[in-house]
Amino acid sequence: MRSRQSGRSHSCRRWATCTRATFRSCVSPVSRYPRTFERDRELLEAERVEIVFAPDERVLYPVPQTYTVRPPAIAAELEGKFRPGFFDGVATVVLKLFNCVQPTAAVFGKKDYQQLMIVRGMVRQLDLPLAIVPGETVRDRDGLAMSSRNVYLSVAERAEAPRLHRLLANVTRGMAPADAMRELEHAGWKPDYVEVRSRADLAPPRPGDKKLVVLGAARLGTTRLIDNVEF
Repeated sequence: MRSRQSGRSHSCRRWATCTRATFRSCVSPVSRYPRTFERDRELLEAERVEIVFAPDERVLYPVPQTYTVRPPAIAAELEGKFRPGFFDGVATVVLKLFNCVQPTAAVFGKKDYQQLMIVRGMVRQLDLPLAIVPGETVRDRDGLAMSSRNVYLSVAERAEAPRLHRLLANVTRGMAPADAMRELEHAGWKPDYVEVRSRADLAPPRPGDKKLVVLGAARLGTTRLIDNVEF
């Protein structure tokens, strides 16, 4: 659903021992993700991906899409609060892609944690015959999560960008999410949220929850970055 950079190549390596790997590629016409299909194809070929399924809009949507998937209420929180209806579109197009390709397994990166949880829940509740495999977030040496959107950062912004991950890591060690938000603001960011949630269902933590994740999203210049840290 977006440009394949090093982090996405890492996902392909999860299946390096498989007989056949299929990679889906579908970029929304209104997204800001860079379109680098030929470069992506070369990277995928190097990772021994045998088939690239890259349908254009006319193939996936030959008629207006009036039937859609509506995820549960969690889709309206966190990312969904700032991108209304986003996960309706994600769930719908992912289900269409699954039906087209009929994979036995699909890798979804942990960097898009809420997306991973929603897709996993959809597969489980609709009894789709495939496994959703979480892919670990791939980071540069300074901690910045690899993303195709990083190309939009200026040199100064790129140097500042790892702050988001550092602050999320500080929250896992006891820093209050509100303090992390304030520090981002003081550094010139425009934060959307920093929140601690349960890893099981992304609900607010309940007494006794020991498997948690802190998620954050903030805009640096014109580029919106997201990240998370499990603890």
